[in-house]
Amino acid sequence: MSKQSFADLGVSKAVVDSLRERGIEAPFPIQRQVIEDILDGDDVLVQSPTGSGKTLAFGVPLADLIAADSRRPAALILAPTRELASQIVDEMEGICHARALSIAAVYGGVGLQQQAKRAAKAHIIVACPGRLEDQIQRRAFSLENVKYLVLDEADRMLDMGFKPAVDRIVKQVDRGRQTLFFSATLEGAAGKLADAYTIDPKTHVNRNSQEKQGKIEHRFVHVSHEAKLESLVTELEQADRGRTLVFVRTKHGADRLVKKLSKRSRQVKAVAMHGNKSQNQRQRALADFEDGKVDTLVATDVAARGIDVADVTHVINFDMPEDQDTFVHRVGRTGRAGADGNGVSFVQADQAREMGKIAKSLGLHREWEASGGPVSFHSESHPKQHSRTSSRPKGKGGNRSRSGGGSRSGSYGGSGNRGGGGKGSSSGNRKRQQNRSRGGSQS
Repeated sequence: MSKQSFADLGVSKAVVDSLRERGIEAPFPIQRQVIEDILDGDDVLVQSPTGSGKTLAFGVPLADLIAADSRRPAALILAPTRELASQIVDEMEGICHARALSIAAVYGGVGLQQQAKRAAKAHIIVACPGRLEDQIQRRAFSLENVKYLVLDEADRMLDMGFKPAVDRIVKQVDRGRQTLFFSATLEGAAGKLADAYTIDPKTHVNRNSQEKQGKIEHRFVHVSHEAKLESLVTELEQADRGRTLVFVRTKHGADRLVKKLSKRSRQVKAVAMHGNKSQNQRQRALADFEDGKVDTLVATDVAARGIDVADVTHVINFDMPEDQDTFVHRVGRTGRAGADGNGVSFVQADQAREMGKIAKSLGLHREWEASGGPVSFHSESHPKQHSRTSSRPKGKGGNRSRSGGGSRSGSYGGSGNRGGGGKGSSSGNRKRQQNRSRGGSQS
């Protein structure tokens, strides 16, 4: 393993010292891959899963590139959810402070005016597209001085329908900007977006190493609609069950399920998290889940995007995921940082065909067959997908059997001073000024 340090990558002493105070001595692989390119002024495309250390991969060099006397805001980081935006701010506050920089979040669920005042004074804004457009329309601040643009979890922003808003926002940013594009996949729509927003980028693919990934035991449980609640309670009352994420389709469904669980079991402590909750409610729910005050978080897919909670032992698909990518994203919340995990999916009779296709496309043939589900597939109608799973290599754990069907282990999603700042690469900036004719308008 490389002994390369942050200082070896060209990171300033102030930032290195700030990281050391937090016990961060050596860079993660993704940080070793991209920090030098960013400090050299290059656009970068990075394919990397959640939990790989990507926030510091762009946060560390940004802190060194921006000068304390820069016109503000100098950098814009776009994120798909409030939770992710908040986590980015928390992760970067220390290194920003070390460089006399300020950072502020812009997302819904909090007061517009106070948020606008903080953001207008900040060197770095971390924003969700919808609320950012609200603030810009109110003329709370402008993006004319932004020289550094980061798109974090760009594929999720596409999934959530943010592309038109992101296009409008990017058009307002200096065409000579430096763009840092992070996504779980660089194929398909995400790849087209990356091509539209960057100029001659350096591309990096980061995959969690096998030894750092836990093994995920997958089970498919065939149930009737009437028996789903009882089956869920049975799963949640298992002695070996730890922190658990339960996924449902709708906001109202999440609230209803939490109420039913509170009536049905004294042993289960659950809380709901979805888009209709205020930001304070969502942050409190997540904090209670992380602190162990509640052991079960019932969430919708949108609410759960960007959440990176350690030690999730179980993910339960109470409602079937809409597609393979959603399945991978959900189950990828467990089996992280070397710990093993469990993915349990409830399947009703009318869902068996579609769930079977998902299972086959992810190589979970044996688990599906052991569950008692249909084993005949029409492969020509659903070719194997690669877009989201390419960065989540499957593990090779042994087989074992548990209630509700067989299982096999697999893993998806894992777990030098730059002076006064504002360095960048003069040649790179000139290149972007000359070639950024596309702006952000292309699809």
